[in-house]
Amino acid sequence: MPKIHLCFLWHMHQPFYKDLASGEYRLPWTRMHALKDYYGMVKILEEFPTIRQTFNLVPSMMVQVEEYARGEANDPLLHLALKPAEDLTDDDKARILKNFFYANPDRMIRRFPRYAEIHAAWQQQDQTGIARGVFGVPEFRDLQVLSQVAWFDEEFLDNDPEVRALVDKERGYSLADQALMGRKQREICGAVIPQYRKMAATGQIEISTTPFYHPILPLLCDSDIASVSHPGVPLPPRFRYPEDAKLQLDRAYSYVEKTFGVAPAGLWPSEGSVSDEALSLAADAGFRWAATDNGVLARTLNRDAGADVTYRPYRWKRQGRELGMIFRDHLLSDLIGFVYSGMNPQEAANDFLRRIRENCAPMLARGEDAMVPVILDGENAWEYYERGGRPFFRALYSGVAADPGMEAITVSEAHARLKATPLDHIFPGSWIGANFDVWIGAEEDNKAWRLLLAAREAWADHADKVTAEQRELALEEILISEGSDWNWWYGPEHDSANAVEFDQIYREHLANVYRALGVAPPAELSHPIIKIHEEETQLEPLGPISPRVNGVIDSYFEWMGAGVFRVDSRQGSMHGKRTLVREVHYGGDAESVALRIDFAESADALNGLEVRVSLNGVDNVVRLQDGRATATGARAAFGDVLEIVVPTSALKNEVSLTFWQDGLPLEAIPRNGALQILASQDWAG
Repeated sequence: MPKIHLCFLWHMHQPFYKDLASGEYRLPWTRMHALKDYYGMVKILEEFPTIRQTFNLVPSMMVQVEEYARGEANDPLLHLALKPAEDLTDDDKARILKNFFYANPDRMIRRFPRYAEIHAAWQQQDQTGIARGVFGVPEFRDLQVLSQVAWFDEEFLDNDPEVRALVDKERGYSLADQALMGRKQREICGAVIPQYRKMAATGQIEISTTPFYHPILPLLCDSDIASVSHPGVPLPPRFRYPEDAKLQLDRAYSYVEKTFGVAPAGLWPSEGSVSDEALSLAADAGFRWAATDNGVLARTLNRDAGADVTYRPYRWKRQGRELGMIFRDHLLSDLIGFVYSGMNPQEAANDFLRRIRENCAPMLARGEDAMVPVILDGENAWEYYERGGRPFFRALYSGVAADPGMEAITVSEAHARLKATPLDHIFPGSWIGANFDVWIGAEEDNKAWRLLLAAREAWADHADKVTAEQRELALEEILISEGSDWNWWYGPEHDSANAVEFDQIYREHLANVYRALGVAPPAELSHPIIKIHEEETQLEPLGPISPRVNGVIDSYFEWMGAGVFRVDSRQGSMHGKRTLVREVHYGGDAESVALRIDFAESADALNGLEVRVSLNGVDNVVRLQDGRATATGARAAFGDVLEIVVPTSALKNEVSLTFWQDGLPLEAIPRNGALQILASQDWAG
C-alpha cells in the first residue's frame, strides 16, 4: 500500500556572536536557545521511538554551544546574571532592566508569577532608569534568577529536582540560588552535543549541516547571480569568491563528522539558497543531498509546485555531479512556525495531520508514495508556544505514530526508499521569494557587500606580508563576515531591537580583518550601515567662537554661540554597547574650526582612544594616551573635556568625527552626513 513519508528537518541556527579580538560574546542568543531548545527538541524523541527526523546543525552555532558548555564563554549578560545583587552598580541595574525582560510575556514571563510581578512594576516605571524605590536587592536577585530560568528547557523544568526547587521557591532567591542557576546553565549547554551524538548513533535522527558561518552560497560564488532571480535589481561591485564557498562547505562537513561521529549526508544551504554552482561545490564536498523551498522548485520547473510536484524526492545532475534534492512545503512549515502557537496543541496537531492527509490523497489514490518535506527554524517559534511547544510535539508525534499509513523518516531514508525525479538544473534563489532580495539589492545591503569586498581584497593584498597566525585570523573574520545574518537586518525586510547591535558587530568583524593584517581599517567602518531613526539633538552655531585649547572650560562664555550635537544614549544601552560621547560643541572663526567633546566615560576608559576629525574630507587625528592628547594636523588638549582646533580657510566647512580604540570603530558623529560650520565673515549671510 502507498504511504505518507513525513520528513521533518529542524534547522538550528544562531549567528556567530563572539568577537574574536576581545573574546566577548556581543549578544546572548546562542546561550538562551541552547538552554531552551537544542537539547529538548531531540530529547523528546526518546518518547517516540518510531519517529525519525533530521536535525540541521550550523557549525558556527555549535562551536559557541561548546564554549558555553566548557564554561569558557565570556558573556557579559551571563556575568551580570551571576553578579551578587548587593554589588550591582547603577549601570549594572540599568542594563539588567533593559535586557532581562527579553522573553515572550504570555508564554515565558507570566508563567513565573514573581517574574511577571517584576515585569509589571518595571513597565510602570521609566524603563530606561533604575526604578528607584521599586527595585531593591531582593527584586534584582529574583529578576537575575528568573530571567534565566524562564529560558530553561522543559526537560529540566519538569524533571530536574534542583531546577524544580528553584521554580517552586518562586521568590526570595539567595546567592546560592544564583550560583545554582549558573551551574545549571553550563550543565544544560553541556548536554546538547552528547544527546545529538546518542540519537544519531541509534539512527533515530540524521544530522545535516549548513556552510560553516551560514553564508548565502550562491552570492559568495557570484553576487551577480541575484540578477537572474530578480532582473534589474541594483547590485554592488561583483563579489566572486567560490573558493570561500568551498572552504565554508569543507569546514562544515569536517566539523560535523568530528563532533558527532558521523559524516553529514545532507545540506540545508543557508536560507535554502541554491544555484547550480553552489550545488556543484556541495557535491564536491561530499554531500549527497540538499534541500530548499518549493518556491525554488516552481521557478525551476516553471509551473505551480503543488503537492503532487513537491511531495517527491528529486535528483539534480549536472556536469558529472549529482545531489538528491527535497523541496519544503512552504505552507505547512509556516503553519508550525507562525500559526499553531496560538491554538490548542491537540487541535493544532490534528489540523496539521488533516492537511497532510488531504494533500496526499490524490497521490495515494494513484498508488504513489508521498514524501512530505516540513523544514523550518527549530528554535525561534517555541517561545510562543505553550510550555515551549512540548504539548504540541507530543500531540503531533502521537498522531503520526498511531497512523499506519504515515511514517516519519529522515531525508536520507526518503532518498533510499523512493524513486527520484530528475532535474538538470536549479533556479537560483532562496526560501524567501525564490530570490536573494533579503541579502542584496537594497542600499544598505549593497554597502555591506561593498565593505566586505574591500576587506576580502585587502586580505588578498596583504596576507603574504603577515605571519601565518595573523593571516588565518584575518581569513576567519572574513568567513564570519560572509555569514547571512548581518544582511538579514539590512534593507527594508526585517527589523529587530538588536538591529543596531548586529550592524556594529558586522563592522567590527570587518575592522578585525584589517587589524589582523596590520592595516588601518577604513574610516567608513565607523559609520553605521543601517539607517535608523536617530534621536540626537542638534543646535546650529549662532556665531563665531575662538576658544582656548587647554582641555578646560574657562568660562560659560568661551563656547557661547557654538553649535551643540547631543548623542542619544539610548542607542547604546542595549547589551552593553558603549555610550562614549554625551555631546559635541562645534563652531569656528575665519581661520579655524573648533570642537569640544564631552565624554560620558572616565579618562582611564578613554586611554588609547583615537579621534579622527574629517574636515572637508581631510582626516586630522587626535590620540588620547595617559590623560594627554597628541594631534596630527590640529591643536588639541584633554582635561575635563577634549578641545580641538583645526586650521581652515574655507568659508563653509563640513566636519565629522569618528572614534576608534584598539583598532575598532566605536562611534561616528553624526552617524550620517556632517556638521556644517561657516567661517565668521559668512555669519551675516
